[in-house]
Parts: sequence; C-alpha cells; structure tokens
Amino acid sequence: MRCTKLKTFVTIVVLLCLYSTAGAQFAPAANEEGTSAIAGASPLFVEWASVCVVQRGPMNIANPGLGLATAGDSTDGIGPPDFAIVSLGDGGTATVTFNHSIYNDIGFDFAVFENGFINASNDLAFLELGFVEVSTDGIRYVRFPATSEVQDTQQLGNNGSINCSQLNNLAGKYVAGYGTPFDLQELVDSPGIDVNNINYVRIVDVVGSIDSAYGTRDHNGRLINDPWPTPFASCGFDLDAVGVINSKGALGIKNVTDNGMSLYPNPVHQGGNFNIQLTADTGSIKLFNLSGQLINQWPVTGDVQTISAATLSRGVYIITIETAVNHLNTKLVVE
Repeated sequence: MRCTKLKTFVTIVVLLCLYSTAGAQFAPAANEEGTSAIAGASPLFVEWASVCVVQRGPMNIANPGLGLATAGDSTDGIGPPDFAIVSLGDGGTATVTFNHSIYNDIGFDFAVFENGFINASNDLAFLELGFVEVSTDGIRYVRFPATSEVQDTQQLGNNGSINCSQLNNLAGKYVAGYGTPFDLQELVDSPGIDVNNINYVRIVDVVGSIDSAYGTRDHNGRLINDPWPTPFASCGFDLDAVGVINSKGALGIKNVTDNGMSLYPNPVHQGGNFNIQLTADTGSIKLFNLSGQLINQWPVTGDVQTISAATLSRGVYIITIETAVNHLNTKLVVE
C-alpha cells in the first residue's frame, strides 16, 4: 500500500513538472495583452523591402522528386503586406534588401510577415516558421537565436496547429497581417556585422520535421516541429513582406527631438509621467499600441504637456503628435 501511494505521488509530481515546463512562455497571439505582433498598417513601419532574391527548396525534402516550391515569385516578397506571398519550400531562403540601412534603436527594428491563419477548431494557428538572419555586407550573416517549446514527440501534420506563445525569434510566429518583430540589440556583440548598418535580411525556412535526418533545430538544439510535410506548390515559409521600423534616411518614427518637439523621459517607468515638448499650443496627441489600435488621446494644452503612464502596461507604444505647424510620430517605451 505504501509503495502504491509513493508511485502515485511520484506520478503526480512528474505530470506537474511536465505541465509546467510545457507551458507558454513567450509573447502571446496578436491582439492579446503582452503580444509583440505589429499590424501591417502600423505607423511604426517607415520602409519596406525593395528587392527580394529567392532560392527555392523542395516541396518535400524527404522526397525531392516532387520538385521545388513554385507559389508566387520574388516580387511578392517586396512592399507592404498584401497577402500575395512567395513560398520558399523546405529549407529555401529569401534575401531582401532596402533603400536604406536598418539601424539598432529602442525596441524592435524590423518585422517579417507570413500568411499563417487561426484554426477555428482550437483557437491555435497554422504557422510555417523561418529563421531570420541579418548582414551588413551580404557575406557574413548572423542568425537571431530562435527558440521553440512546441512538443517534439509527435509530428504536426500538414494541418497542424501551434500555440505561438511557445515560439521566440521565429518568423511566422504571427498570423497573416501581423509582423513578427526583431530587435538588433540581441545581436549587438556579434562579430562580422554592424547592427547600426544592416543592409540584408535573410529568411530561412524551418523544415518542421521531428525526424533528425531532415528537421532543423533551434539555438538550444531542439528540433522545431511545425506543419510538415506540406508537399504543395505553396509549401514552406510563405514570405509576404519585411517592414523596417528604424531606417536610415527614411522619414517616419523619430526617437529624438525633431523640429522642436520631443518626448522625455523615454523609456518611462510604469506608473511614472512622461513629458512632451511642443511647438504650438493647439493640436492633438494620440497614443497607439503596436497593433495600431488607439489607446488614448489628449488635446494639446501648452508648450510642455505631462502625461501619466500609470495605466499603461510595459511595452512599446506609438505617439502621434499633430499641431498646426508640425507632425511627429515617436516611440514610447514603458518599462
């Protein structure tokens, strides 16, 4: 009897441990609190990829006789997201360039768009994933450290669903219309690149097989499980767009004083106040989240306006300031 009770206790402890380690730990789905998803229409984006070079992979790496992916073409990977995609196939790549270099600044610096969709039967999502690499010179590339906590014991089939909060630094984490953002600060100590002068972004399809002969692994050495095989023309990662937030030479989001207007302190502590220096005493101030939703707005009431961050969750926001003489979009970071 005592042995049976001990076995029962050990079983319960093991199950609890498995449950706790399998739990979600990264940013949740778009429109949920704490998400990092950025809507394609967000004013954060000031520039889009202008050139895309694709190297297709096979429809099924385990059966190369089926041929390569064929859906879309390289022009579908440039410009803003429009649901026209280019499919990379198993292990295929897309390398995009821009009219101006990307630079490292507060918060996210660029985002990648795919065409995943919600599975209505379980509220999870069909997601095809990709690694993201960046380069200054087009020769030396550095990959963002990607993590997958998706189970790797049962293969997700070609209609499989994923909880996106089990993914980090993998393009395709979010469904169509929402970009997966990347922060160059994570690569600041990487040799061979200048994070303030990034000219190339490369997306590499994740082969989502849990067979080690074919599958690809995250930076912890864990096989990444995503819907596979997908032996169709539109197999593998489907690139829609790459949007730039911090672009050299492009007009748009500013983080420093611009035309006499500024925001400080930035970052601001949660519960603290931030100030906006203005150049006119009439106009409006609007606060948006990363999904482009209006959170709050205030009339301009003086040369310096103080606003409380007490009701704001930690994260990145967009403030639009419009007066009779100037217009400014700026990022606000709440810590």
